[in-house]
Amino acid sequence: MHIKTNLSKKIISWYDNNKRVLPWRVHYNSPRKLYYRLLSEFMLQQTQVKTVIPYFKKFTKEIKTLKKLSSASERKVLKLWEGLGYYRRCRNLMATAKIVTKQKKSILPKTLDDIKKLPGIGDYTGNILLALVYNQPRLALDGNVKRVFSRILNKHEKKIDFEKIIEKNRKKLFFSKRNSDFAEAMMEFGAIICKPKEPSCNICPINKICKFSNSRKNIKLTDKIRTNKKSYDIFCYLNKNKQIGLTKKNNIGFLNDCSLPIIKKQSRKNKFKNWNFLCNYKNSISNKRLNINLYYKFSNKIPKDLNWYSIYDNKEFTPTFAKKIFKEVENLY
Repeated sequence: MHIKTNLSKKIISWYDNNKRVLPWRVHYNSPRKLYYRLLSEFMLQQTQVKTVIPYFKKFTKEIKTLKKLSSASERKVLKLWEGLGYYRRCRNLMATAKIVTKQKKSILPKTLDDIKKLPGIGDYTGNILLALVYNQPRLALDGNVKRVFSRILNKHEKKIDFEKIIEKNRKKLFFSKRNSDFAEAMMEFGAIICKPKEPSCNICPINKICKFSNSRKNIKLTDKIRTNKKSYDIFCYLNKNKQIGLTKKNNIGFLNDCSLPIIKKQSRKNKFKNWNFLCNYKNSISNKRLNINLYYKFSNKIPKDLNWYSIYDNKEFTPTFAKKIFKEVENLY
């Protein structure tokens, strides 16, 4: 694919006139830039912009600088993060803040290989941070950016080598000094104009070079995201001191690093003898639909992997979907 020279110019021009006002978008020379960009990119991992905005405002009101974040208590930071989910992101953010602030002038590494050594930063987050913080000629290949390229070509995403396209057209894509703006403009353009459903082709500034817009046969660009249904049995050890046994060793990917009761995939092999059924409830996390059976028993002894926690003190450290567990357990006392 060869990109026409005016693509970048038109998208940046559109961005200048239509970009959203977002709290983490500060001037390129702002002293808050590094902190705001680092924080927002961690928050935006697997989370929509509209969801992140109030959390970002609350977070930066309480913790105003990267230096203060690096020295803040885990309890305070997790409390501010409460409700965003995926708590591993929060812990990775704290770890990264500590590493970065130990550097002279608190700077990020300037190469992709080096920045990816920081906790919680992969190719996508690394590329966008290098573009936004250092104005490097990079694009972050999120769903919005891929969709723009896919529609220009009118090809399914699986049939496109996006990195090859960017490399082949590097001089044309990054012809100006506004690499940071172009990286953000591409994501913004995909979110507002080149939407997954009902794209605004009639007002699109690049519709003349877009094969999707000009074709009578529009290719299906992406596969439908499948709902992932999961069923779990949750076993709560309780004692008379209003404590619950929790562990971080459930070995369930999206719940790793969360202190929770014993969780097992629903199976006939699960042993329910001496366990009392408490309730069934359903919840959603991203594209996962959870069906949960909750069991409990009172005991003075718990397995080695568990530790006792107050059913009141620990609630702020649990993912939102698990708050139901503590609410139901409280009713037993």
